[in-house]
This record gives sequence, structure tokens and C-alpha cells, in this order.
Amino acid sequence: MPDCLFCKIIAGEIPCEKIYENEYVMAFLDIRPVNPGHTLVIPKQHSANLLEMSKEDLDEVMRVIKKITPVLLKAVGATGFNLGLNTGKEAGQVIFHTHFHIMPRFEGDGYELWHGKSINTQSFVQLGEKIRGCFDEID
Repeated sequence: MPDCLFCKIIAGEIPCEKIYENEYVMAFLDIRPVNPGHTLVIPKQHSANLLEMSKEDLDEVMRVIKKITPVLLKAVGATGFNLGLNTGKEAGQVIFHTHFHIMPRFEGDGYELWHGKSINTQSFVQLGEKIRGCFDEID
């Protein structure tokens, strides 16, 4: 994709602080990190989001995430991590090339991922029924 920032990084046209790369996946430090070691893991094959990724690319990205996360946590001394994926503008996606965030976490780091909302039990049950019904349409 000629105008894709991450495709340009993969092609070597834009520099990055790469921490891992293989034939299918690249991982590099985020330039606007939540915490030290915040890493982006991307497939080299362009896809705008998770729903457009091939199963093979998704499998390889997840394999790499599992491989590099313990190394990353050890390097920065983190006690936990969040794995994030924003899909769509409304979800905060800014670069439309699938990318996963590995965000190291530290006790008292002040980063809050999200705040839950109160629910109405009846609406909650109805929503569950509606979602299960939609599976019938796609199976």
C-alpha cells in the first residue's frame, strides 16, 4: 500500500526502532509509548484491520507476540502487560494497517485502559440472546 506508514516502515523507507523481524512479521517500539517498551507488532502483508487479515498472518503475529513478550517484559522490568488492537476510527485506530500493541505495565504506572459502564440486567440478557442469534445466521 503506497501511502501506508507501516508499509513504508516495512520497506525501510521510514526508520523505526525494530526489536524483531521475520519473513512475515515486524515488531518495533511505539514512538508514543504508554510505558517503556510499548511495542507494535505488525504483519508485513498489508491488511487494514484484524477482520481483513489472513488466518496465516494472524497465527504468525500471535506466535511472534507470544515469543517476544517475555523478552520485552524482562528487558524493561515490567510486572504485567496489556495486549491491544484498535479496529476502526471509532475504536481509536489511526494507522489503517493491522497492528497489535504490547504495553508493558508497572505497579502504579497510572495508565487506565478503560472504565466499565453499569448495565441493566434485562438489557444485558436481551443483548446476549441477540448476539447468539446472529451466530445462527453465519454458521
